Amino acid sequence: MAVPKRRTSKSRKRKRRTHWKLNAPNLIECPQCTELKLSHHVCKECGYYKGRAVK
Repeated sequence: MAVPKRRTSKSRKRKRRTHWKLNAPNLIECPQCTELKLSHHVCKECGYYKGRAVK
C-alpha cells in the first residue's frame, strides 16, 4: 500500500485547495418582468424566454 514519506505541509495543501470555491450564479434581469433570472433559462416569474411565453 502506498504511504506518503513526508507529511503534506499546510501551504502545499492550501495551494492544492485554492480552486475549491463556489461561483455566484450568473443572474440577469428579465426583459419582460425585470426580475432576476438565470441566463439561458425560462423566467420563473413570468414564464417568458427570448420574448415568447413558454408556460
